[in-house]
Amino acid sequence: MDRIDAAALVGFALFAASALLFDLERLLVGACLAGFLLSLSVWRLYAGRVWEALGWLAWVGAAGTLVFGIGGAVSMTAFLGFGLVGAFLLIGGRSGYLRDVWRVESTARDG
Repeated sequence: MDRIDAAALVGFALFAASALLFDLERLLVGACLAGFLLSLSVWRLYAGRVWEALGWLAWVGAAGTLVFGIGGAVSMTAFLGFGLVGAFLLIGGRSGYLRDVWRVESTARDG
């Protein structure tokens, strides 16, 4: 667990507490959560962890379904789909199951 993970835990706790305490609307909470997740995704991308950045970006999509919630099975399917894809990308990136394809190592031949 690094600095970005700690910021994510504190941020999620603050979002949950403010949504329950102040009885905020779903649109406002979803938009704020999407912005927070987008910043986490950019932090991970800047740190060179692209799979984790894509996982956080998928969770931005899940938060977006809260904002643009159509309702019913379509909204629930989109929310769960984005959430599962994000979780698998985060787990795969951290555990090493997903290869680091963005780093190019020089294998040029001499001569």
